[in-house]
Amino acid sequence: MSRLFSAYVIVDWSAAAKPTTGADSIWIGVLKRDVRFRLTFESYNPATRGEAEAKLAAVLDDLKKRGERALVGFDFPLGFPRGLAKALSLPGETPWRAVWDQLAKMVKDKADNTNNRFGVGSEINRRLTGGPFPFWGCPPKDALTTLQPKRPREHGPDDLPEYRHADEAANAKGAHSIWKLYYNGSVGGQAIVGIPAVRRLKDARGEAVRVWPFETGFKALTEADLDGVAVVVAEVYPSMLKTAPAAGEIKDLAQVRNLAEHFAKLDETGKLAAAFAAPKGVPEEVLEAAATEEGWILGA
Repeated sequence: MSRLFSAYVIVDWSAAAKPTTGADSIWIGVLKRDVRFRLTFESYNPATRGEAEAKLAAVLDDLKKRGERALVGFDFPLGFPRGLAKALSLPGETPWRAVWDQLAKMVKDKADNTNNRFGVGSEINRRLTGGPFPFWGCPPKDALTTLQPKRPREHGPDDLPEYRHADEAANAKGAHSIWKLYYNGSVGGQAIVGIPAVRRLKDARGEAVRVWPFETGFKALTEADLDGVAVVVAEVYPSMLKTAPAAGEIKDLAQVRNLAEHFAKLDETGKLAAAFAAPKGVPEEVLEAAATEEGWILGA
C-alpha cells in the first residue's frame, strides 16, 4: 500500500493581537522522514503570524526540494456556513474562493500581530444585517453598533446557519461557531486572520497546493488525484483525539504532535486516503455545501 504523503504538518493557529509564545499561541508541528526514512518530529512556536507564515513557507519549500508531498492541517475552518458568499453578493462561480478573496481585501494583519479582525466582523455584519449579527464577541473597548461583546440573539430560520455541517458531525461535537470572534475557542477570529495566510501560501505555489475538499473533490484520494501536487491543505480539529501532554509539556504542542502522528499512522496503514471521503449516508445537499463553500474537518 503506497503512502499518499511523506510529511505531516499541523498548525495550531492564533488570532492574538500581540506577539506571544507558549500556551495559546501558534504551534507548528512537522512530522517528516530523516535520512534513514524514520519519522521524526520537530516543532516551532513563532511569536507572530508573519513569522509563522515565513516558517511554513520555508518548511514547504524544503519538502518540495526533497520531492516530498505534505499534508498540512490548519485548526480553523477554511469555509463559512453555507450562503455567506451569496448573502454578500460576492462575484465568481466558487463561493469558498469568493469569501477567501473578500477576506484578503478586508483583513489588515501587521507584523506585530495587531489586526482588524473585529472591524472585519463588524463590517460583514453591517452588510448582512445592519446590526451586531451574525458575528459577535469582542473586548468592550472594541464594541461597535455592528459588533457587540455578547451574542445578541439566536439564529432563526431566515438567518445564515450558526454552524457548518462539519461542526455538527458526531466526533466534532464541541466545535465552536465561526461567528464567535472572541473568548475561549473562538475560531472565528482565527479564520478571519488565518484564511488570508493560507490563501497567500496557496497562491505562491499555484496548482501544486490543493485545498481539500474544495479543489480535490470530497472523495477518497488516490495517487493519481495528487499527481503534480506537493501540498494538500485540510482543516483539522485537534480536540477530536484524546491528547495526554507529557509532564511539563504545553497542551497545544502535544496536540499538534498527536495529530501529525495520527495521520501518519493512518497513511502508513493505507487508511488515510479514505478519510478524505464524505462520511457514509450524508445527504446530497450537505456534500454540495461542504465541497463548494463550507469545507469539512478531516476525519469528522
